[in-house]
Amino acid sequence: MAKHSFHLKADWPGGRNTVGRIEAGNLKTEISIPPEMDGPGVGTNPDEMLLGAAATCYIITLGAMFERASLPVESMDLHSEGIVDVTNGVFTYQKIIHRPTVVLKEGSSETDLAKAKKLVEKAEQSCMISRAVMGNVELSLEPDVSIIA
Repeated sequence: MAKHSFHLKADWPGGRNTVGRIEAGNLKTEISIPPEMDGPGVGTNPDEMLLGAAATCYIITLGAMFERASLPVESMDLHSEGIVDVTNGVFTYQKIIHRPTVVLKEGSSETDLAKAKKLVEKAEQSCMISRAVMGNVELSLEPDVSIIA
């Protein structure tokens, strides 16, 4: 069994509304509390990073599944939304909604379309980030899968 280890270094000068820095491989950025939560809004924040991890894992997993299935993909993109609930001062990452748009090449079959729709759903259960947050964060899909006209 192969195991992969990832490392992150964080520097935080202290205080709620300061700006820190993280480095993890190619990810190097400033971090702070977002303005929606009365922070300085510099760089990124945990809410965006969790959404980014879930979205990139989903779209990469989906792309790999399409490649293995030899599906004729014309284009593929993803818009994702993270919803954070604040009740009585407690912040809870409540839901992630993925909205993938997949367009198959002209001349694709109905079988290709059905397979693409199935894989769009399966990618969410196969993505390791989705599996890591399942049971804590609601995951939802609103796909749009079609054949180019």
